[in-house]
Amino acid sequence: MPSDTDFHVFDTTLRDGAQREGISYSVADKLAVARLLDEIGVGFIEGGWPGALPKDTEFFARARTELKLRHAQLVAFGATRKAGVRVEDDLQVRALLDAGTPVVCLVAKSDVRHVRDALRTTPEENLAMVADTVAFLVAHGRRVFVDCEHFFDGYAADPGYGVRVLETAFAAGAEVGVLCDTNGGMLPMGVGRVVADVRSRVGGKLGIHCQDDTGCAVANTLAAVEAGVTHVQGTANGYGERAGNADTFVLVANLVTKMGIPAVPAECLPELQRVSHAIAELANIAPDDHQPFVGASAFAHKAGLHASAIKVSPELYNHLDPTVVGNDMRILVTEMAGRASVELKGRELGVDLDGHSDAIGRVVDQVKVLEADGWSFEAADASFELLLRAQLPDAPAPLFELESYRTSVEHWGNGVVVSEATVKVHLPNPDGTTERVISTGEGNGPVNALDNALRQALVGRYPQLAGVSLADYKVRILGWRGGTSATTRVLIDTTDGVGEWTTVGVHANVVEASWHALVDALSYAVLSRSGGQSSTGPAPAR
Repeated sequence: MPSDTDFHVFDTTLRDGAQREGISYSVADKLAVARLLDEIGVGFIEGGWPGALPKDTEFFARARTELKLRHAQLVAFGATRKAGVRVEDDLQVRALLDAGTPVVCLVAKSDVRHVRDALRTTPEENLAMVADTVAFLVAHGRRVFVDCEHFFDGYAADPGYGVRVLETAFAAGAEVGVLCDTNGGMLPMGVGRVVADVRSRVGGKLGIHCQDDTGCAVANTLAAVEAGVTHVQGTANGYGERAGNADTFVLVANLVTKMGIPAVPAECLPELQRVSHAIAELANIAPDDHQPFVGASAFAHKAGLHASAIKVSPELYNHLDPTVVGNDMRILVTEMAGRASVELKGRELGVDLDGHSDAIGRVVDQVKVLEADGWSFEAADASFELLLRAQLPDAPAPLFELESYRTSVEHWGNGVVVSEATVKVHLPNPDGTTERVISTGEGNGPVNALDNALRQALVGRYPQLAGVSLADYKVRILGWRGGTSATTRVLIDTTDGVGEWTTVGVHANVVEASWHALVDALSYAVLSRSGGQSSTGPAPAR
């Protein structure tokens, strides 16, 4: 059996994490999540409650043949036997054996008030339920962990009973006794104090399970580790009931990089961001950009003062090399940007600004003016790159010169709505002349129709645009001026099947704002397909 010094990372995304409002994993999803969790090197993956939930019973049945884990052991979760029922006759205990997992995690009441009011039994019978169930499962070759539910609340009411539950579990053969902050009401100083006291009174391996109702789940878990716990439980991205659970990714990153604990294999740490985002996709929840370590903004710098320091040394404003956890540093160019921000952003985008100090200054000034009018380049790197290249001596020529565009929306009596757009553009020829092109397109809205018409007008000259399509379209109203008058910001995500880029447009008219973003999107497509050397143009006049 592993020693008490072996450190456990126990993930319960598929059981406790699935209790988050809005999450409903299919069995296929659960199998996919388990494979992803294994890639970050966690030691244990709790798959669900067989016998209680049909979906979980199916998951364990399929896992026996479909799940090949390299790092983790699969865990089945369940309760101790019922009061007054022989353990051999308890169907849910039998279901834990039938799940076929090497490890079983049992939930047991450790708050004497819950024993009396929820289980409606005596404290002595509850201890017998723990002892009988643990011994039964151990006798059948299972490693057994015991989650002591409501441990901290129970400790506050009766400091002795929870310890008796732990001692009973260890005496029956349990490998780990987990102290659960089930209601999530603890703070780190209280957790550290309680764990230290329990550690001094109990000899077995202790674990910690924290909910995030005070926003302290990760801090509480680390405080417990500092006090002697060597088994931590968490969920991917902190998913869970109410405010959620301790975030497995943040826990792992802190344990390894800040506390020097080899919680997962070293080669797994760079997979944290990728796995975090992949599980978010399976949960159908947008990744949290501001999530520590793995969020897209975790190492993003906006203030000019920060950028000036980072230009000298990235370590001055990064608490960690982002690549350690699979992330990247980003520079955000906004009205707060200075010359260093623009220079670093240019380097990030692959634009050589050496020797172009005047261009850098012009870009800084232009960004400040544009952002005052509602433009934002934080999420629109493609538009910023076009703006940046337009200020350089070798600025590429425009794709076209606009003569005019027109859109219309027709609503028929049968409820059908048809949008149509016509664009008139002049395409440059090598001899200095231009070719006038008129193109009409239809779409399910004026922006879609405009995109189709413009693409049709340009694709003969720029065939690479045939493989480009809009991936997402976002509109934000920036300022209400009464009636329907407001400034509108449009963000467009575009893809060529290989990469994806974002462009921005701003105007009081939503179609005109969309036009700016569309032109940037197609201009960037030509630019990126030709290494930045083709006759693509800067963003249109703003």
